[in-house]
Amino acid sequence: MQGVAVAWQVYSFTGKAVHLGYVGLAQFLPAFLLAPVSGHAADRFDRRLILVACHGLLTLAALALFLGSKAPIGLAVPLIYGVLVLIGAARGMSGPAAQALVPNLVPTSHFQNAVAWSSSVWQVAVVIGPAVGGFYYGVRGPSSVYVASFVLEALTVIVLLGQRSHHDLHKKMGRSLTDVVAGVRYVWKQRIIFGAISLDLFAVLFGGAVALLPVFARDILHTGPRGLGLLRSAPAVGAILVAIFLAYRPLRRRAGVVMLGCVALFGVATIAFGLSHDFTLSLLALGLAGAADMVSVFIRHTLVLLNTPDEMRGRVAAVSHVFIGASNELGEFESGFTAAWFGTVPAVIVGGLGTLGVVALWMWLFPPLRDVDKLTDVAVRA
Repeated sequence: MQGVAVAWQVYSFTGKAVHLGYVGLAQFLPAFLLAPVSGHAADRFDRRLILVACHGLLTLAALALFLGSKAPIGLAVPLIYGVLVLIGAARGMSGPAAQALVPNLVPTSHFQNAVAWSSSVWQVAVVIGPAVGGFYYGVRGPSSVYVASFVLEALTVIVLLGQRSHHDLHKKMGRSLTDVVAGVRYVWKQRIIFGAISLDLFAVLFGGAVALLPVFARDILHTGPRGLGLLRSAPAVGAILVAIFLAYRPLRRRAGVVMLGCVALFGVATIAFGLSHDFTLSLLALGLAGAADMVSVFIRHTLVLLNTPDEMRGRVAAVSHVFIGASNELGEFESGFTAAWFGTVPAVIVGGLGTLGVVALWMWLFPPLRDVDKLTDVAVRA
């Protein structure tokens, strides 16, 4: 909800795609700078309490956005960017802790199902949130969206305080730079894991079109904030259908080939969206992109967590989180600038072609990733 409101408000104030790129950059930079610290903290301290603190900060950020929505335009835009930096910092600290916490909540034998179901629940929120956010924005303005975000974040803190997990704190870890960057070294050594998360980084970095959806909604498809909400929800609709399917029918064989094929399909769907001038066709293309991306996310997430020791999961998750943040928020920055240089439609089409090129290159660079069969049978070298 909040993402739709921020994007539409910034584009309404500025009328320039490049400012949508700044929205992504403001959230990526603090997450990137905090990555070594966030991963170390997730392995050393109670992951649940880290999440409580981070969502407390996100609650205050929603309140700040509400107050900023009442400010004059000249003050509102800098204030939004400042709050987005805080949001990026909170998400940067919470991401590794949240990802590393999942294996502490369920037995290993149920982990693949847990990933599929948790992804499904998340995608439900991603489906409902943008649609409701766009509707609220269209009817009552951005302030109503930020109030709802404030309430929901506060409820999240309450839920987290009541959660219990089985996590042995690794207090014997040192505080040296070697311990902090151990996650980077570990990921670099495990070529399959490195190939999987770097594939997601470059594929979405080039092929992501989410940042430009306000431009498509207003100037190409000629719809308003409600239409933007539906466009933002479309990828999640495709993703949730696939996530539910994977929960009932877990992926059994040829995981590497399936992952690479779905990333290529994501690129094709992105190109189709860029070429479309029909609202329904655009929704279908985004839904297909979301479905393909969900398969890739499922395989990557399972590979990383099942093949990482618990005492390393926070730091490895921090590396993964930086890659994901780079593909999403930094991808928004890249999209905004390429749209400013080449135009909105050419930027999306070139990005989709870039994704296809990444898939071809990764098949050559990471043959072990292509050859992964069963997700649970990957041999991890220390």
